[in-house]
Amino acid sequence: MFISNAFAQTAGAAADPMGGFVQMLPIVGLFVVMYFVMIRPQMKRQKEHKAMVEALAKGDEVITAGGMLGKVSKIGEQYLTVEIASGVEIQVQRSSVVQVLPKGTVSK
Repeated sequence: MFISNAFAQTAGAAADPMGGFVQMLPIVGLFVVMYFVMIRPQMKRQKEHKAMVEALAKGDEVITAGGMLGKVSKIGEQYLTVEIASGVEIQVQRSSVVQVLPKGTVSK
């Protein structure tokens, strides 16, 4: 009389077979948004930088990561020699070139 019968609750799980997928949908959506907002643009920038570094030639005017402006005087496989003033040359890694400037930007 005081104790009611207990019934197993299986109707909820059987009625919604996609319940687990719907709960995972926001997490999957978050990863998709992160890919398009952060990862994809970074990969695009890396690809553009790599193409720029590979296309460097003698006589190009460049800016290095340290802020030095100069003209490429020698090109090696890993390093560049950049003339930053008349008779003053520094050796930098190819990957440290940040930007290639238009011809005539660096004046002596």
